[in-house]
Formats: sequence, structure tokens, C-alpha cells
Amino acid sequence: MWLPGVLVAASTAVLAGTVHALVPSLPLLTVAVVLGIVAGNVPVARPALTGVLAPGLSLAASRFMRLGIVLLGLKLSLVDIASLGWVTILSTVAIVLLTFLGTLWLGRRIGLTGHQPLLIATGFSVCGASAIGAVGGVVRAKDEETATPIALVTLCGTLAIAVLPLLWHPLGLTDLQFGHWVGAGVHDVGQVVATAKVAGTAALGVAVVVKLTRVLMLAPLVAVVGLRERRLDALRQQGAPATDAPTRRTPIMPLFVAGFLVAVLVRTVAPLPDAVLVAADTVQTYLLAAALFGLGAAVNLRSLARTGGRALTVGLLSWTLIAALALAAVQLS
Repeated sequence: MWLPGVLVAASTAVLAGTVHALVPSLPLLTVAVVLGIVAGNVPVARPALTGVLAPGLSLAASRFMRLGIVLLGLKLSLVDIASLGWVTILSTVAIVLLTFLGTLWLGRRIGLTGHQPLLIATGFSVCGASAIGAVGGVVRAKDEETATPIALVTLCGTLAIAVLPLLWHPLGLTDLQFGHWVGAGVHDVGQVVATAKVAGTAALGVAVVVKLTRVLMLAPLVAVVGLRERRLDALRQQGAPATDAPTRRTPIMPLFVAGFLVAVLVRTVAPLPDAVLVAADTVQTYLLAAALFGLGAAVNLRSLARTGGRALTVGLLSWTLIAALALAAVQLS
């Protein structure tokens, strides 16, 4: 029965929204993840989270995440991205690729197992927890596998909110340069807003457009991961015994990613009323908040403390890498 878990996830998303309204500097999605992590590590709550609430939390973590990613496309207009200019666009794409490949290499070099290197690389290079959820769905990662990457990207994104504004003036950046740096180097959209708004409206506008340019990279990244999974599935089937059961193949482009691209095109070509965009943004935010609560509830801090040292090292190095690359891109442009 999935209803109890869904109701708890939805209620917690509303609670996260209330906290954000009272303390705007705390991004709503970050609050939702933290509430999930806290709930998942309170001994009295563990039996319910792993029992009666588990089916609904799992549904929220997967289905709500996918619906939220589709609606995320309505934030993106290709016209706004084109207005950045080719230098900024190409440098942003390069930052995503270099961070992804560098983090993936680091994760494998340090010895992370399973899907963790891929998920950490995706979250830090593209769009935080949303990207981890999207790619995790393609590779059919378990909730436990996504827990550590979600925790790391939340931790480092929260650090960015505190650290980057302190470096703004010492680095000699103008308001617009600071916005560019934040958009290119901070993980989640909410974290970008919380970090960039200290420099004013113009900086915030640049930060959001640059960040959404990175979000657009989610579609080709998922397609590449999907192709890789199909090849791996084919190799596994070659050595498997013959069976009459139909074989599940990994889609090259999952339906929710195709929906995300359709939403981007709709936002680009159709003059949608502001009320529609605001409503879609609100629904998208709360869907992702409920999903991230479900994923956060799977984080076991004791297990993370025992085995997560290497993952933490990869996360901090990736955070430093993307910040350095983004700063270099700002200086060059």
C-alpha cells in the first residue's frame, strides 16, 4: 500500500516549503533532503520508514522525481540560453563534461563501487539531486545506492551557499561575474538562487540562465548512459541461459527525459501565461521535494560514517573542481 508513504512525503514537502518561507536563505529542496536524512536516522522512525511507509516513499522517490524533471523543462527557454553568447554556452558545456569525466575517474580511482561514481559525477556536474534521480532511474540503481550521492551533493551545495559569497569580493568579481560563477559551479537550482541573490537581481538572472544551460545537458547525458546500459544488457544476455520470458531493455531516452525536452520546446516557442509558469514551477518544486525526502530517508548516517570516507573525498574534490573550472571560465569570458 503506497498511500501512507506518499502522504508523508507530500506533508514533508509542505513542511519544507514552510521552513523555506520562514528562512528564505534555506533552499526548499535542500530542506526536504535534510528532513529525509533526519527522519531516516531517528531510531523510532526507522521501522515505519522501512515498513508501512516504504512503498509510498519509493514511489515518491521515482515517479514524483520523473514528473518534477518533466516540469523542470518549463523553466528553460532556448532563447534565454542563446542570449548568453557562444563563449559562455561552450564554456558551460565544457565545465559539465570536464567535471563529469573528472569525477567519474576520481570515483573509480579511489575505489567507489557500483553506480556511485556515475551518480556522484552526474549530480555534481549537471543539476544536483534531480540529475542523480534521473540517471539512477536509467541504471536501475537502488535507493541505497543513490543515498550517498544525494547526501554529498546536498552537503556541498549547502557549503557553496556559505562559502562562495565570502570569496566574491576577494576574487575581484563583478556582480555579473559572480552570478556567472555561481550558475556554472553550484549544483541544484535552489542552491544557485540562494547563493547568487546576495549579489542582486542582475547577478541572479545570469546565474539562473547559466545553471539552466547545465540542466539542458541532462538529456544527452541520460541518452549516453542509456546506450551504455543497453550494451551492458546485451553482454549479460549473451552469457545467460535461454528463457522464454521477455527481456527488459534499457531505453535510450526514457519517457520522462523526452517529456523534459518537449517542455523545453513548449517554453521556447509558446507564449505561456505567467500564471501557468508559476503554477508549474510550484508543482515541480513540491514534487521534487517529496521525491528528495524519500531519497533522503534512505541515507544511513552510521553506514555513511563507516564506509563513506572515500565518497566524501570524491565529493569534496568534485566540488572544488567545478568551482575552479567555473571561475576560470568567468575569467576567460
